[in-house]
Amino acid sequence: MVAAILIDDPADPRIAAYCDIRERDLVGRQGQFIAEGEVVLAMLVRSTRHRAASLLIDAKRIESLAPLLEQLPPDVPVYAATQAVISAVAGFPLHRGILAHGIAAPALEVERLLEDAPADAVIVALSAIANHDNMGGIFRNAAAFGATGVVLDADCCDPLYRKAIRVSVGTSLTLPFARLARGDDMPALLVAAGFRVLALSPSGVTDLHEVPRGGRVALVLGAEGPGLAQSLMERAENVRIRMAAGVDSLNVATTSGIVLHHLTAGRG
Repeated sequence: MVAAILIDDPADPRIAAYCDIRERDLVGRQGQFIAEGEVVLAMLVRSTRHRAASLLIDAKRIESLAPLLEQLPPDVPVYAATQAVISAVAGFPLHRGILAHGIAAPALEVERLLEDAPADAVIVALSAIANHDNMGGIFRNAAAFGATGVVLDADCCDPLYRKAIRVSVGTSLTLPFARLARGDDMPALLVAAGFRVLALSPSGVTDLHEVPRGGRVALVLGAEGPGLAQSLMERAENVRIRMAAGVDSLNVATTSGIVLHHLTAGRG
């Protein structure tokens, strides 16, 4: 049984990392993140890249979580508190009662992520995805359909933002991703690494069901509303998902799931 450290004061400095997590998420954590919920905690425990620095858990849940907590390295402190104390620390009612303070692994280089991908890799490349729900949903779909990794441009939001991690059900902690520097040429990097570049757009000229499978493929998705830049579209295969008349687009996370299912169907 894990020996939890009881906390009864929301101002206890040992749990300072969990204070006002909504506000602190907005300004960034510089290589740190907060994970929330049992499923996400399990993904963090299994992650080979990121690690837990500490846990803050509702004391009533310690016993039921024991099998998971016992998988933590012995030097990771587990703090236990009442629901009221945890909510006071977090700055809002936290009904799940499970938080983890995580340390992010050093950022991957885009070139290395692409070069190390297998011959039949599917990469998801994102441009200006600023909504954390969409980011989390895309990571969840990418993991579900076996994508090798995710490439983010400089205008994308952080996949390790607390809400994005939660929506991804923890897959943003396990799926490799790398971020381009501002000014990097996404299509050129993908092509140089041997990827066929598919840009999804309602104005695409090729229907998705006509796109052949196999080989290295990069699925490029842009933000809802503005979509992908014309300069990027001109250097990629423009693909669309056929829809009923009067409907011009899908949510970008939904789009990712449909396209990834098509590209990976029949793979092992």
